[in-house]
Amino acid sequence: MTALARIDGLHISFGGVAAANGVSFEVNQAEFLAVIGPNGAGKTTALRMVAGLLRPDSGRVFFDGRDVTGLAAHARVRLGLGFTHQIVRPFYSFTTIENVMLAAGHERTASPWRALTGRSRSAARDKAAAILERIGLGAVMAKSPRELPLGQRKRLEVARAIALDPRLLLLDEPLAGLSSSEAATMADLIRTLPAEGITVLLVEHNLGEVLRVADRLVVLDAGKVLAEGVPNEVMARDDVRQAYMG
Repeated sequence: MTALARIDGLHISFGGVAAANGVSFEVNQAEFLAVIGPNGAGKTTALRMVAGLLRPDSGRVFFDGRDVTGLAAHARVRLGLGFTHQIVRPFYSFTTIENVMLAAGHERTASPWRALTGRSRSAARDKAAAILERIGLGAVMAKSPRELPLGQRKRLEVARAIALDPRLLLLDEPLAGLSSSEAATMADLIRTLPAEGITVLLVEHNLGEVLRVADRLVVLDAGKVLAEGVPNEVMARDDVRQAYMG
């Protein structure tokens, strides 16, 4: 398979403690890769370095063959990296569809705010509405995000990321705080993205859903890659079980 992204020896320390200690793995084109591990394993830290939200002390991040280690997060977005936060952060002063329109207008205007007021408004609205319908938020697109329950706000966060037309979508615990049925719905939605040309790199604690939908796993423990491979084989390893059981 062709690697879309390559993470090579990422290391970062906070207060002298290594949160990531030589993390290396590849994300293949059109795959659904999940990064898992016990609390404090360095999963979100690694994801934030790939997104450009943290600068590693050492190591490199490559995207589509290009070294993007020195690029800011917004520059990586322009290249095709999307990112969702574990804590959802919609613009509460805008409606649900306007939140997605801000992202949907990124190709047609230098300023995303013009997607709400400029000539691209109609195209951005059509694109945003189609995405919201697809992920089950069509009935609430005129509402403020404040009116939406957590499960729908999580889907809105994913919708905004999809509207950026990412080639690689980085998801930080999108199932956190959801009921079992909401988590299953969200996991099923994410599962469809690789077939539509969006490669997925997911960090998630919900092992049940991860094992159900992911193509491949990378297991982190104490800031290092402990194992990687197909879910059933990885979870059958004694060292992986020990990492989770302590």
